[in-house]
Amino acid sequence: MLFSSVEFAVFLPLVFLLYWYVANKNLKVQNLLIVVASYVFYGWWDWRFLSLIIFSTLVDYSIGLGLRGEADPRKRKLYLWTSILINLGFLGVFKYYNFFLDSFYSAAPGIRAVLGFNTLDIILPVGISFYTFQTLSYTIDVYRRQLEPTDDLISFAAFVSFFPQLVAGPIERATNLLPQFHRARTFDYGRAVDGLRQILWGLFKKVVIADNCAAFANDIFNNSADMNGSALVLGALFFSFQIYGDFSGYSDIAIGTARLFGFDLMRNFAYPYFSRDIAEFWRRWHISLSTWFRDYLYIPLGGSRGGTWMRIRNTFIIFIVSGFWHGANWTFIVWGALNAVFFLPLLLTKSNRRNLDTVAEDRALPTWSESARMLATFGITVFAWIFFRASSLGHAFAYIRDIFTPSLLQLPSLNNLKLAALTLLFVGVFLVIEWLGRRDEYAIERLALHRPRPLRWAFYYAIALSIFWFSGSEQDFIYFQF
Repeated sequence: MLFSSVEFAVFLPLVFLLYWYVANKNLKVQNLLIVVASYVFYGWWDWRFLSLIIFSTLVDYSIGLGLRGEADPRKRKLYLWTSILINLGFLGVFKYYNFFLDSFYSAAPGIRAVLGFNTLDIILPVGISFYTFQTLSYTIDVYRRQLEPTDDLISFAAFVSFFPQLVAGPIERATNLLPQFHRARTFDYGRAVDGLRQILWGLFKKVVIADNCAAFANDIFNNSADMNGSALVLGALFFSFQIYGDFSGYSDIAIGTARLFGFDLMRNFAYPYFSRDIAEFWRRWHISLSTWFRDYLYIPLGGSRGGTWMRIRNTFIIFIVSGFWHGANWTFIVWGALNAVFFLPLLLTKSNRRNLDTVAEDRALPTWSESARMLATFGITVFAWIFFRASSLGHAFAYIRDIFTPSLLQLPSLNNLKLAALTLLFVGVFLVIEWLGRRDEYAIERLALHRPRPLRWAFYYAIALSIFWFSGSEQDFIYFQF
């Protein structure tokens, strides 16, 4: 069920009314309603995969209870590794089995006849990478004694399957989200209105920016051999704004929807394309995943505490694993490694935590130096996105090679250049609004709040009308495949 679909437009108000007007006097009933609604939401794609969520829920709930009274360090590690192996085992079979087998056979072609293993004709369950990491965070935090395990199965099931962020994040920590299911929740009109405002902005990002950019990005990347250099540059730019509008739009809708039900989810994007270096970019892009890898992989590996070699090793591990998390393709691994290379000079000069503030925080415009650094960071990010979007490494290298030809100076070889220009105009307006709202959690959080009521409502209506009039053809959210 897509957030931008008619089905969700019916589903959300129905669940909202049942939640606040039927189940509002009983916390357990509210949580049970969330579980049922979440299973309906997820089962809308394929009800068979509900068994994976239910099994993962029962495994980690039981392991949490087992860890509660266990003092023996060896048994506690056994519980922890049971959870890790089961959860990552599901992820490995559904997401990586075919990749590893094909890679192994490519490296040793003659071994196929000896082993006899064939690739599996399986569908990747939507959101498996997200809820797998979410349940793992619970077990790890309980193992570390940073969280008291819950004995409320309904609350835990609601935490694992919470429909706003179930299939594409943010990847919530049990320490943040699970306690919210144990507390009584009362309707707050101000928070609900704020949630609707963030949903509106998320929908604009998705259907006006991402979906329109997707039409051009898909056409250019799918037919890159027939495109000239300037068109290929446009393709990379369109994909850059497609993936940002798509994924940050999903996060905005998820966070806003959760707020309608009295929940606070973590922020997942903080205007990453205004970053002044690649380290700042990764503090602002997919924050829930970046911090997950930091806390559960980078720090346990030693983080930045060791010598130069250890810091370099850990940095490459984090970025390559992050790339591999995104998909079973060498393109994602190279994308991750490339970002590690971009990050390396900052790490070696100990300047990776230089830009912790908001760019031009007390000024309307950035300085020339800030502008140049933002442009340079955006440029290397767009370059790396080519590997992320390409179908193979060969495709990515051919795409880059064909950019740097004399045709780079020609007009883009697109069928509808006027529509492409209009889409870029929308992107420009979008960036202006994001820049004006860059100090807030999301761009229009307070952008029109202090304006006269007619102007404020005109602003919101303009966004709503643009969603209806200028929406692109319906596209699945990119991160559903991860």
